[in-house]
Parts: sequence; structure tokens; C-alpha cells
Amino acid sequence: MLICRYSLFVVFVAMLLGGCSSQHAGIKVVDSWGQKEKTQVVESLYAQLEKWQGVPYRLGGLSKNGIDCSGFVYLTYKDHFGIELPRTTGQQAKSGRPVDATVLQAGDLVFFKTGILAKHVGIYVENGKFLHVSTSKGVMLSKLSDPYWSSHYWKTVRVP
Repeated sequence: MLICRYSLFVVFVAMLLGGCSSQHAGIKVVDSWGQKEKTQVVESLYAQLEKWQGVPYRLGGLSKNGIDCSGFVYLTYKDHFGIELPRTTGQQAKSGRPVDATVLQAGDLVFFKTGILAKHVGIYVENGKFLHVSTSKGVMLSKLSDPYWSSHYWKTVRVP
């Protein structure tokens, strides 16, 4: 846990100091994390997917019996990165600093407006893919380029 927090601290210091960028599948990916830390974040997110894949959506849920999108983000950040985010999508949307959708890093929170008042959150992994809880398929990996998600995209937040 302490090593994870230290690694996360190093990652965020590196982000503040800047970094070089590259193009990948039409999405500009900022490589401000050291390769080791970036790889660990991606591996942690895939491990979370493997552990939770298919767990059904349940509004307000926070267990393997059912979980909602903000609860999944909350547990993922708490369990894998030692960061306790707010519990709701609205509060999570205010919990970090906004970043442009063209500059994504593993661990960024991606938000969507799915209805007049409804919002959805997922965690960017890599290569245009994000981890989230679908109301029909449960915990899964989806593509930001999917017509549904690209048309409902709202914003991206980087958690400090």
C-alpha cells in the first residue's frame, strides 16, 4: 500500500513536470509517467477487469452482487491506488483537474452524459479503451470510439 502510494506520488510529480507525447490510434497519449508506473497502472486496471468482469449493474451497488459506475471507480481507486474518491459520479467529476480528451493517460476518469440528468463514469486504460459498468453487460471494457460513447462523451478528469 505504501509502495503504491509512493509510486502514485512519483507519477503525479512526473505529470506536473511535463513529458513528451505521441500519437496512437487518433488519440494523443501523454507519456508523462515513467514506463514502469504507466505499465503498473494499466496492469492494475486489467487485473480489476479480470476480477470484476460481468458483475451486474445495480444502482447504489458496491459489491460483486451488483455495482454502479461510480461505485466501481470508487473501489478501483481505493483498492488499487490507495486513493479515496467521492462516491457519486457528480462528485467524482469535480475531484480532479479537467484534461482534454485528446490527451489521455491510464487512470483518467472519462465522463459521459447519458440522459438529461444522467451521467456515467469509467476509467481510461489504453488504446482508446475504458473500464466501466454497463447497465446491460455489467463490468466491461469498451471503446471510446464506439458511436454511443463518442456521441455521449462529456469530459475527462485526471485525479491528482
